[in-house]
Amino acid sequence: MIATRMLLTLCLACPKPANPPPAAPPPIGDVAQAWIDAHNARMAPLYLEANEAEWAANTRIVEGDSTNSERVVSAWEAVSEHSGSVETIETTRDLLSHRDALDPLVVKQLEAILRGAAYAPMTRPDLVSRKIAAEAAHNEVLYGFEFTLHGDPITPNEIDRLLKESTDEAERQAVWEASKEVGPELKEGLTELRDMRNETVQELGYEDYFAFQVADYGLSSEEMIAMMDRLNVEVRPLYQELHTWARYELAERYEAEEVPDQLPAHWLPNRWGQSWKPIVQVEGRDLDAAFADKDPEWIVTESEALYVSMGFDPLPATFYERSSLYPPPEGAEYKKNSHASAWHVDMNQDVRCLMSVEADAGWYGTSMHELGHIYYFLEYSNPEVPVLLREGANRAFHEAVGSMIGLASQQQPFLEGRGLIAEGAEPDPLQLLLAEALDWIVFIPFAAGTMSNFERDLYAGLSPEEFNARWWAHAERYQGIVPPTPRGEEWADALTKTHINDDPAQYYDYALSNILLFQLHTHIATEILRVDPRSTNYWGSVATGDFLKGILRPGATRDWQGLLVETTGSELTASPMLEYFAPLMDWLKAENEGRTHTLQEL
Repeated sequence: MIATRMLLTLCLACPKPANPPPAAPPPIGDVAQAWIDAHNARMAPLYLEANEAEWAANTRIVEGDSTNSERVVSAWEAVSEHSGSVETIETTRDLLSHRDALDPLVVKQLEAILRGAAYAPMTRPDLVSRKIAAEAAHNEVLYGFEFTLHGDPITPNEIDRLLKESTDEAERQAVWEASKEVGPELKEGLTELRDMRNETVQELGYEDYFAFQVADYGLSSEEMIAMMDRLNVEVRPLYQELHTWARYELAERYEAEEVPDQLPAHWLPNRWGQSWKPIVQVEGRDLDAAFADKDPEWIVTESEALYVSMGFDPLPATFYERSSLYPPPEGAEYKKNSHASAWHVDMNQDVRCLMSVEADAGWYGTSMHELGHIYYFLEYSNPEVPVLLREGANRAFHEAVGSMIGLASQQQPFLEGRGLIAEGAEPDPLQLLLAEALDWIVFIPFAAGTMSNFERDLYAGLSPEEFNARWWAHAERYQGIVPPTPRGEEWADALTKTHINDDPAQYYDYALSNILLFQLHTHIATEILRVDPRSTNYWGSVATGDFLKGILRPGATRDWQGLLVETTGSELTASPMLEYFAPLMDWLKAENEGRTHTLQEL
């Protein structure tokens, strides 16, 4: 007892210690990473359900059954409640205010979260709900529309086949007009969607939806259109010669009384005039005949085999189990989206393709292209790439890789090696180049000109009463194409292009991808294979596969311009594309001697 009292007295007499200092806050980098991890953990199951719902809605469309569309709406509302929540927006913005103290990879992920919020900001929950429901309803109209020709149903594949093969001008016009029937059905819905898309991204400070999408490249709308204009100007001399050649060639083919100044749209073998390749039948190169004894399954597995031969892993078994690769069986009670696409369902190993493959040259190239997306998905789904950055270096890179494989897979040495054409067959190389130019070069005025300018106008507030006039003004200016007969505003021909509806304000991706693919292909040909870029064979080239993996594997963790310079030694340039087609220019000038050039000046 005495000892206790003495101890207490001594303690009371001692000076009181100062209050312990408060614990230091965790470093801002740790806070940001913890926020990113929590965001991803919450988003993963929501994103998976939304993708599964979209998959079902695209692969099984039953008239009168709204089950799938209701599931899509519910799933995306759940995604939006988190990805676009006020907390998500404010917390991410606050963390980005400390960007100078954060690792660049953390900054990239935070920026990705904020971009995701712009799709559905819950600062306007009423708007987000309406937009999600409107997109689901619009897609049902788009994918479920039944085209008819002379009162009978006709599939998109049949429309495309007739435009490639028919020599009857009257039939061609009827088929072309049938392909435009869906436009009026989409006009009101797309106008409402345009307005809602603009409003959602304006909540995050973007001028409009076009500006929002362009920002992915670090550019403004004006800068992107200026880039597109530069591409059009660069290819214009070659396109001018192709346009003149095609006018005279097709006028003779369809026994026109005179050569028109501009190309009638129904003369062309594509609904939108974006590729004219089927105009030319290169003697000794009938690829459709090469697939006459193949089946659609072979088209897909042969595409996979090329990638595997370059050192990529075989596709996961789930790819074949879960993909929708072929047209619905005859008499099926459902429809499906007929536009080819690749899906990264879980941002990991669940990859799928939606296609309607048939055994022909067109689907052979498409399959090669879509598997390019699939292998891009698989390569950047690795531990070094955060989930939020599992994207292409930019969207154009994603398109370029598959398109490049499609180009290379139709070159002479490759086709001979695969037994698709007889060894030693010697098609006229200039005719081969012409056929390729009618695809790759012709595409630039469509993608960089007509599509990009129309979508810029659309999201800048173009009146629905001007949709058709503006579309055809761009088509005439950039492509030199006009409709077979006047098309008033009761039509909406621009909206028949699927991407304007369901992959909006991004068509410049494809124009840029054409430039990139020739830059990458030329590097592979000259620096790896040591051959002429017009005569390559990627099959079995593991070095080519390693080069591609170096581009694919980092995903969006790297600046795209730096990655391009590092891998190819050059900034973005159209020079490789123009050099590839240089031998064709002299031939076209000789063919067109004495003919009139009629394209508008840019």
